[in-house]
Amino acid sequence: MRSILAWVACAAAGLLAVTPAAAAPLEAYGRLPTIESVAISPSGHAVAMVATNGEQRIIAVQDLATKASLLNGYTGDEKVRGVQWADDRRLILVSSRTSTSFEILNGNREWFFGSLVDVPAKKMSPMMRNSKSDFQMIFGLPAARTRAGKTMVFPEAILIKGDRARISLFGIDLDNGTNRLVSEGAPDTRNWLVDTDGEVLAREQYNSGSGLWVLQLRRGGLWTDAVRVSAPLDPPRMLGMGRDKDSVIYGIRTDDGRSEWREVRRDDNAPVAPIPVGPAQSSIRARDGLLLGYYNLVGDEDVYTFFDPEDQRVWRAVTAAYPGQRVVLHDWTADRRKIVVLVESPSEAPAFALVDLETRSARWLGEQFASLKANDISDRKPFRFKAADGLDLPGYLTLPRGREPKGLPLIVFPHGGPAVRDTPDFDWWAQGMASRGYAVLQVNYRGSDGLGSRHLEAGYGEWGRKMQTDLSDGVRRLAALGVIDPARVCIVGASYGGYAALAGATLDRGVYRCAVSVAGVSDLSGLIGFGVGRSGPAATRYWTRFIGAESRDDPVIARYSPLHLASAADAPILLIHGKDDTVVPADQSQRMAEALSKAGKPHELILQKGADHWLSRGDTRLETLTATMAFVEKHNPPH
Repeated sequence: MRSILAWVACAAAGLLAVTPAAAAPLEAYGRLPTIESVAISPSGHAVAMVATNGEQRIIAVQDLATKASLLNGYTGDEKVRGVQWADDRRLILVSSRTSTSFEILNGNREWFFGSLVDVPAKKMSPMMRNSKSDFQMIFGLPAARTRAGKTMVFPEAILIKGDRARISLFGIDLDNGTNRLVSEGAPDTRNWLVDTDGEVLAREQYNSGSGLWVLQLRRGGLWTDAVRVSAPLDPPRMLGMGRDKDSVIYGIRTDDGRSEWREVRRDDNAPVAPIPVGPAQSSIRARDGLLLGYYNLVGDEDVYTFFDPEDQRVWRAVTAAYPGQRVVLHDWTADRRKIVVLVESPSEAPAFALVDLETRSARWLGEQFASLKANDISDRKPFRFKAADGLDLPGYLTLPRGREPKGLPLIVFPHGGPAVRDTPDFDWWAQGMASRGYAVLQVNYRGSDGLGSRHLEAGYGEWGRKMQTDLSDGVRRLAALGVIDPARVCIVGASYGGYAALAGATLDRGVYRCAVSVAGVSDLSGLIGFGVGRSGPAATRYWTRFIGAESRDDPVIARYSPLHLASAADAPILLIHGKDDTVVPADQSQRMAEALSKAGKPHELILQKGADHWLSRGDTRLETLTATMAFVEKHNPPH
């Protein structure tokens, strides 16, 4: 039993009742996680958690030695995106909200805001107050560094120069509260980097019109170009410091299609050899930002590679303590002797644990979904099959608990992106659907990223074509195995997955009894135009690559847009869309509903007030799952 800590349970109490029935209610799956995130202080004396009661969020801090509650900070409906310790007394909190800036063109976006929390004083203050920034918004999670014995925080924020907004670097002294402009951004500045001592090290620039990407280093008080690359698509990106404070690592795609990490240096030392980039590779970093290694998801296996053999030995020992379970590195102390991990069991919901290397002990911090017990978790396993053209397609199949895998009703659940992938991570949505008696198929169709460049590039030009039939090929394979009843299949998806759901009813007909599109795309031309307004010409280049169009006027765009194929829909369609969606505008679903009405096709439309693209709010997330299952059960009963 991996019980949630009592202090978090008390703080988040009110909506955690557990039903003794064989299957938990949908609320247990659809509400926000009981614990969204955990951060440990630099010394390891305390942990901070983003906890919820399913709808409202709090920041809870506990002293690990005394188990005393140091803070229960109520954030309510605030969409908390990250929390970290600046030092042993103070937290950095990043949240977001959808709003419009009249000073910035196309300003209705998801803007990020920073707050500083003084834990002993139980006081929270806006990060960018008393600054020269023209706005309160920040970009990314600010770096925290110790400089001359003081804790400094370095947010990136907007400075208006003439008619241009420039992302500039600011520095906040947490002791006296001063917030000063450290370095003004250039017109195309996108990101900054400070070294371990809090000195400006590098910045990257990208012009989406020309496609020019530049990495600049700060040397002797002057900016010098270290790397210049013409990249209209797939520009390089600055990843952070290397193994010492004079090193900068950036990721780049080579001319022969490979990806690798390269180093440039502020000093005169020779850079290290490039590091080949594996599937879904990401950095492993110390608290001061130095690179310690890298993580890969190879197929379904988590692979952590550390440069220091001792770090590698420690990590092997940590994972060995949880045999048969996934162990994900989440946070650690400055000396890396206390490690917070997320443990995922095949038979239980994920839980956070604290590993103490000094005492050679570990203890549970709490479950991510406290209302879900072992008998509420359905079996989810890797599932591979071949597409009609022979392409190997990996994915996952979740089978409803307690039912024989024979002749089951099926929900096809394609991921968004499309250039992302489904992973072995616990999936609350898939689990919720399986709990109602459905098998759930998640396919990493061609065009998914994190599975090698060939798999990604196989999706270029295949929107509505082979990317779509990859899904129905999975249906046919499961039917051939006798696992599912091919006459009892629905498709549910969000974002690109929502497009796939609409395409399943209008393009790949005869497969699905119903379709549910959440924040889905119906009009490809409209999506490209929306993207150009936000990101410039790069958006056109990206989408035409996947859609296979030469321009926005190419007839292929209308040919594969469900909006123009509403009269061909052969299954009832549910459209769900948040009014605050800044990635796929809500009019994509509204216009699709109008087209279906005009064509006399059965459909429903739910517009969610205050909902964004990522189902960040507990109420709209639960409404989405509940409405989805009511619609699916109506048109494709589980029994």
